[in-house]
Amino acid sequence: MQLRVRFSSPLRGEAVAPGDKSISHRALLLGAIAQGTSEVHGWLPAADCQATLKAVRALGATVEQHTPVNLVVHGCGLRGLRPPGTQAVLDCQGSGTTMRLLAGILAGYPSTSVLDGHAGLRRRPMERVAVPLRLMGAHVETTDGRPPIAVRGGMLRAIDYTLPVASAQVKSAILLAALYATGETIVHQPGPARDHTERMLRAQGVNIFQCDNSVHLISSEQPLAPLQIVVPADFSSAAFILVAGLLVPGSEILLRRVNVNPTRTGLLDVLQAMGARIQIGEVSEQGGEPVADLLVRPAEIEAGQVTGELVVRMIDEFPVFAVAATQAHGTTVVRDAQELRVKESDRIAAVATELRKMGARIEEQPDGFVVEGPTTLQGAHVDSHGDHRLAMALVVAGLIARGETVIHGSEVIGDSFPDFVPVMRQLGADIEQA
Repeated sequence: MQLRVRFSSPLRGEAVAPGDKSISHRALLLGAIAQGTSEVHGWLPAADCQATLKAVRALGATVEQHTPVNLVVHGCGLRGLRPPGTQAVLDCQGSGTTMRLLAGILAGYPSTSVLDGHAGLRRRPMERVAVPLRLMGAHVETTDGRPPIAVRGGMLRAIDYTLPVASAQVKSAILLAALYATGETIVHQPGPARDHTERMLRAQGVNIFQCDNSVHLISSEQPLAPLQIVVPADFSSAAFILVAGLLVPGSEILLRRVNVNPTRTGLLDVLQAMGARIQIGEVSEQGGEPVADLLVRPAEIEAGQVTGELVVRMIDEFPVFAVAATQAHGTTVVRDAQELRVKESDRIAAVATELRKMGARIEEQPDGFVVEGPTTLQGAHVDSHGDHRLAMALVVAGLIARGETVIHGSEVIGDSFPDFVPVMRQLGADIEQA
């Protein structure tokens, strides 16, 4: 699929981003191993989350989908799933979250399970999950460090493990495996990775707590309580609308009920430090997460630097941050972000390649990129590289570029934000399917 995007008139109105992708995955997985019936409202019916839905059904959990966004999950209990063994492969499609978190759960089962996905997922590193699970006593085989992977578990032991890279997915896999282990599992993080798994496990009655950047889980084999959850709007999806409102002259956009969990809002902090006019409304709680309305208007922004812990807190937002950096005054520098090399695409190389086609002055570095701004972007033919976040970032770039931008491979937007184009059109964006 191709999208045609033209220079935009002001974007105005209210918007609601889709349900948080990270929480939607976890609600299904934790609901499936709970004892009882969980209700999930505001679930994200995107391709990645559909992969998790199909996987938990393949494992024997009954999930009723009353509407596209409202689910009832009938939990099987901690040890009640039915892995298909080697007779059937669990297809994670393009979802790294599905594969890594499922590996943690399946490490608690004595039979062998095989997890695979499409070509994009097959290039992503899986030894980072395999290593700690092996230390816990599971047998895990990868394919040259990548999918497909085979997991055979059983009697697991607790570990004290230091993550080499801050990763919510790896941390979550260890914590899920720890539910099947004896003793206290401790995970030390080099930075503040997302804590949605910890919040949800705590709500299910698990003895889990955090000291500084270390997470402790003490297993008791007690049943997990079912969840009653309303999924808040995904900050990572809202980020594209937020940056569009910041960059398109004359715009004013109110984003409703966005998840402002501090482990997720690095982009918000960076943009405000650069001079962005983003107002945060009163913070309340939804689904165990802090939420708030965000009001954005255009502003002149100055260049900034993103390094260290900030990288972890905005790891999914760098494609659209790069677009914002093209309009900032001065030199914007991103470092310590080598993790971007192993996302849905090599996001450092892909972002630099595609934005240069539009006239951006951006140079890739081994662990980030450098952007000189401001630059008047020009419409061009660009490619998504099979990466949903890059595709949406290029839409935002097209809204401020002179002429017409054609985005090839834009169907991948459905991986996380199926209604992105209708939402942007409703705000006034000139976007059409080619």
